[in-house]
Amino acid sequence: MHDDRTLVEARLRRVLDERIRPAVHPESVPLEVAVWHAPGEPVRVAEGLAADVEPVTVGSRWGAPWGTSWFRVTGTVPAEWAGKTVEAILDLGFDENMPGFQCEGLVYRPDGTPVKGLNPRNQWVRIGAPVQGGEEVRLHVEAASNPVVMGPRPFTPTPLGDLETAGRDPQYTLTRMDLAVLDETVWHLVTDLEVLGELMAELPVDSPRRWEILRAVERALDALDLQDVGGTAERARACLADVLAAPAVPSAHRISAVGHAHIDSAWLWPLRETVRKVARTAANMTALLDDEPDFVFAMSQAQQWAWVKEHRPEVWARVKKAVADGRFVPAGGMWVESDTNMPGSEAMARQFVHGKRFFLDEFGVDNDEAWLPDTFGFAAGLPQIIRAAGSRYLLTQKISWSRTNSFPHHTFRWEGIDGTRIYTHFPPVDTYNCSMRGAEIAHAVRNFKDKGTARHSLAPTGWGDGGGGTTREMVAKAARLRDLEGSATVTWETPSAFFAKAEAENPEPPVWVGELYLELHRATLTSQAGTKQGNRRSEHLLREAELWAATAAVRTGFPYPYADLDRIWKTVLLHQFHDILPGSSIAWVHREARATYARIADELNGIVDAAQRALAGEGTVPLLFNAAPHTRAGVPAGGARPAEASGRTTHAGRPDGGHVLDNGLLRIGVDPRGLVDSVLDLATRRETIAPGRTGNLLQLHQDLPNMWDAWDVDEFYRNTVTDLTDADEVTPGDDGASVRIVRTFGGSRVTQLLSLPPGEKRLVVDTEVDWHETEKFLKLAFPLDLHTDRYASETQFGHFFRPTHTNTSWEAAKFEACNHRFVHLQEPDWGVALVNDGTYGHDVTRAVRTDGDGGTTTTVRASLLRAPRFPDPETDQGVHRFRHALVPGASIGDAVREGWRINLPERRLDGAGEVTPLVTVDRDSVVVTAVKLADDGSGDVVVRFHEAHGARARATLTAGFPLAGAEVTDLLERPLADTAPPAVDDGRIAVALRPFELRTLRLKRA
Repeated sequence: MHDDRTLVEARLRRVLDERIRPAVHPESVPLEVAVWHAPGEPVRVAEGLAADVEPVTVGSRWGAPWGTSWFRVTGTVPAEWAGKTVEAILDLGFDENMPGFQCEGLVYRPDGTPVKGLNPRNQWVRIGAPVQGGEEVRLHVEAASNPVVMGPRPFTPTPLGDLETAGRDPQYTLTRMDLAVLDETVWHLVTDLEVLGELMAELPVDSPRRWEILRAVERALDALDLQDVGGTAERARACLADVLAAPAVPSAHRISAVGHAHIDSAWLWPLRETVRKVARTAANMTALLDDEPDFVFAMSQAQQWAWVKEHRPEVWARVKKAVADGRFVPAGGMWVESDTNMPGSEAMARQFVHGKRFFLDEFGVDNDEAWLPDTFGFAAGLPQIIRAAGSRYLLTQKISWSRTNSFPHHTFRWEGIDGTRIYTHFPPVDTYNCSMRGAEIAHAVRNFKDKGTARHSLAPTGWGDGGGGTTREMVAKAARLRDLEGSATVTWETPSAFFAKAEAENPEPPVWVGELYLELHRATLTSQAGTKQGNRRSEHLLREAELWAATAAVRTGFPYPYADLDRIWKTVLLHQFHDILPGSSIAWVHREARATYARIADELNGIVDAAQRALAGEGTVPLLFNAAPHTRAGVPAGGARPAEASGRTTHAGRPDGGHVLDNGLLRIGVDPRGLVDSVLDLATRRETIAPGRTGNLLQLHQDLPNMWDAWDVDEFYRNTVTDLTDADEVTPGDDGASVRIVRTFGGSRVTQLLSLPPGEKRLVVDTEVDWHETEKFLKLAFPLDLHTDRYASETQFGHFFRPTHTNTSWEAAKFEACNHRFVHLQEPDWGVALVNDGTYGHDVTRAVRTDGDGGTTTTVRASLLRAPRFPDPETDQGVHRFRHALVPGASIGDAVREGWRINLPERRLDGAGEVTPLVTVDRDSVVVTAVKLADDGSGDVVVRFHEAHGARARATLTAGFPLAGAEVTDLLERPLADTAPPAVDDGRIAVALRPFELRTLRLKRA
C-alpha cells in the first residue's frame, strides 16, 4: 500500500477547520445590543442591570483599560428553530489563544441570576435544548475590559499595568452577538475527529493502531458531504465508532483528571479583578457540573471562596449545592496558593490555619492535601507544617519548569528538615492548564518517571492563570479517552481519590530530602523590595500584637482583638500569594500592597501600644518591652523591665583617613572609601574579613534575563559587575560611635551608617538607597576569611544547609537562594552570621586565594534591589531602607537570636514596673514563635515553639498564670488524638523536642 498518511492528515486538518467546525452553528440571527460603560470601578450587579444603555453594533470599539461595560442583548428565537438547540454566541472581541489574559464577561438573566462566564474559549450561552420557537431572549453581560498586559511581544514594558497610567483608549472590538442553532451531531463529530487525530499524531508511524485510526478517519471524511455537513455528520461518525470503541490495553497509564482553574489571586490584574474572575469561573463550573454528570471540579484558595461568598451570593448558593453533592471540591487547605520560600514560620502555619478552618466552617471539609501547582519552589520546612495542619499530601507542578536539571520523580515522599515526610505528586502532564489534547496525554505517559512501580498520575484540567476553568470540549474529550486503545485512560476524580489510589499502588516511593528548589524565577526573592519588607514587618508586628494583647488580656482583662487580628492575618496571607510577595505582579498590585502594609502597620502598632499601656500601668519607670524569643538587655522574652546598662563604643580616626569603631568585643576598621577592611573578634583575635578584601561592598550588575524579567536572574549576570567603591562622603556619625558613607552612581544615591552597638557583638549596616536604575541588580557583599563547604539559611521553623561549592549541576543551579532572617557560615570552632530585617535573596561563593596565605575566601552577598521593567516598568524606583548586621564568632544559636533581634526592635514605655512574661522557656534553642489566645474565644493560651538549633532539646515551659491543664494540638488548635496531654507541675511543663520539631500547646487557664 502506498504511504498516503500525510495526505490524509492534511485533509483532516483542512476539513475540520474550513467545513466541520463552521457547521457546528449552521444558522444564526443577530441580537440587538446596547451598552452602559461604568464610569469608574465595578458596580453592584443591581446597578449594572438597571443602568441606562445606548445602542451599539457589532464592530464597535469598547472597553477602556480596566473598565467595565454592561451589555444588554435581546432578540427572538425564530419560530422555524422550534425543536432545535439554540445558543447565544457572545464574542466580546476575544483572542482564542489568550484565555484568562484579556476581556471576560459574566452573563446574567434580567433578575440578576448568574448564568455562566464568557472568555476566549467559552463564548456560548445555552438558550434552550430544545426551544419552542418565538421565545424572547434577554441577557446582560458584565464585561471586564482587562488589557492584554503580556502582549504579542512578551515582557515588553507597558503602562497598561496600572489604572493610573493605562489611558482610556478602547481595547476591544465587539465581534459577534448572535443567536445560533447548535448542531450537536456536528459538535460531537468535531470532538471525535480531534481526539482521534491528536491520538494518531502521537502514535509511532509503524504502529498498527495509528493506521487503523487513519483509515477510519479517511472513511469518515469520504462519508461527509462538504456541502451538507449537518446532514451527513451522523454517517461520518458511524465510520469512527469502531476505533473509538477499542479499549485501552490493561497496562495503560491511568490519569485522574481534576477540573481546575488555577486563578492567580493577583498577577497581570489587580486583586479586585480576581474577585470577578473567580465569580465568572465558579458560575461556569457549576453550570458545567449540571450538564456533565461525571465531571468533578476542584478549587483551591479559601480566600477566593470567601470572595464569592462576600461579593457574589447568587453564585455562592450554586457553589454550596455543588459542594454538598461532592463534585465542586475545596482543595489545598490554604488561604491562598502562597509563595513558600519567603513567608515566615507563623505565616506559613497560618496559611493552613485560616484556609482549612474556612473549609471546615463552611462545608465540614478537612483537606488532606496541599495544592500548590504554580508556586516557585518549596522551602525545606514545609513538610512539617503540612503535617502539623493535619494534611498528608502535596501536589505541585512548577518544578517541571526547572531549567538545568530534570527532577527524578513524579510521585515521591518529600522529607523536610525535621524528618517529616509528605506523600507528594508532581503531574507528568507538565501543565496545570491541561486541555485534554492528545499531545498532553501522550506527554504524561512518556514523561512519567515512575513506570514499573506506579501507573497513576493526575492532570489538572482547565484554563487557568486568569481563570475560565474546564470547558465542555475538554469534558467531551475526556469521555472518549476513558478507555481508548493507544491512550492513557482518563477518569474524573477528586484530589483525595487520586492520592488514595496512588498511595495504595505505590506506598513506598522514593524519598527526596530538603528543599524543592526551582531552577528558575530566582529573582522573585528580590523584585519589589517594598512588598517584601511590608510582608516581613507585618509578620513581626502580628507576633507583637498577639503576644502583648494576650498578655494584657490574661493580666488586666484587656479586650483581645480577635476579629481585628483574624482580618489582618488574612490580609497578610493574601499578599503572600505567589505573584504578589515574589514581586511578579503589575504596578497596580504592588502600589496597593504598599498602601495596605502601611495601614496594617498603623493598626497593629495601635494594638501593641494599647496592650503595652494596659500592662505598664501608670508610672515613671522606663521599661523596655522585649517581644523577641530571647532575653535582651536583661529583659526576658515576652516581658518588660528597665534595661541593663551596657558598655560603650569608641570612634577613632586612622592615619589613612579611615575610621575605627571599638566596643571591647569587636574592632571595626573602615577605610577612607567607607569599605570595611577589618572586623576583629577581640575575644578570639580572629579576623572576619578575608585578607586583601573589603566588606560592606556594594556591587552593581547588569541584569537583563532572557525572559521573565521580574521573575528571573540568569547566571550570566555575574559576568559584569561594578564595585561601588567611590564615596562622596565618609564621616563620623552624629552619635560619635558610627561611620556615615554617601555614594552616588548612575541616577542613584546610597547613604549608609555603620554602627557598633555598645555591649553587642555585631556590626550594624543601615543602607538607604534612592534607586533610579533600570535593569540593574544591587548586592551587598562581605568576603569572609572562612573555609566551609556548606552554610545555613533560616527557613520555616529551623534552617537548611546548602553547599558553597558547585560540584554538580544541582549545586551550580542554586546561584541565588532564599533565607529568612539569617545566613550562617561556620568552621568547627568559629562562625559568622549575616542577619537582615527584610531581604530574602542571597548568594554564597568560595574561592581559594592564589596570593598570600592560600586560604579560602567565602563571600556572602545579600540581594538588595533589582530594576526589571516588566510587568511593572517602574519596579522599585524610589527610596528603600535596609538593615543588616554582621555577627562574627556566631554560633547557629547566635544567628537565630540576632535574626530575631534585628526584626523585633525593643519598644520603650514608662510604667509602674516590671511586666513578667505570660510564658517562659528555659532553653534558648527552644524558640517560641507565637503566644496568643485560642481562636475559639475560650480564653485558653496557645503557645507555638520549635527546636531552632538542629539538635535535641529538653526544656521547661512555665506559664505565668494559674494553669488548669494543657493539650498538645495541631496548628488549628485541635487536640492530637494520638498524643497524651503533657503533665503539668505547678505551672511547668517538661518539653522534649527532636531537631527542628514544631509543637503547639494549648494552655487552659485555672
